[in-house]
Amino acid sequence: MLYNKLKFLKYILLPFQIIYSIIVFVRNELYNLNVLKTFSAPPLIISVGNLNTGGTGKTPMIEYLINTFQGKKIAILSRGYKRKTKGFIIANKSHSAENLGDEMRQLCHKFPNTIIACDNNRVNGVKKIFQGNQT
Repeated sequence: MLYNKLKFLKYILLPFQIIYSIIVFVRNELYNLNVLKTFSAPPLIISVGNLNTGGTGKTPMIEYLINTFQGKKIAILSRGYKRKTKGFIIANKSHSAENLGDEMRQLCHKFPNTIIACDNNRVNGVKKIFQGNQT
């Protein structure tokens, strides 16, 4: 019974999958043709994320990476899930979860010697971290 429901759902979602595939293909071709520009940062960047919104272990993975690279210069950049502020912000202990998002606030308190920043625009956030802007 459940199998038949899932099979039915597969056919209902097929048009969305086709549309999504076309959009991704066109986007990738625009990057290949240099219509859309890429940004390459000079240092090593490890991106932790996926399409799932929560509960997939991203924050514990970030904590693991911070501990692994202790003694190195590390910066964490996030969009700041559920934060109420906009734009670029470097975290400090006086910021609330409304400023940073709850997970970034947690990381800020747990790892005070690590640069924790939030920005809705990741490229802008990386550039500002390198510039040392702490607005």
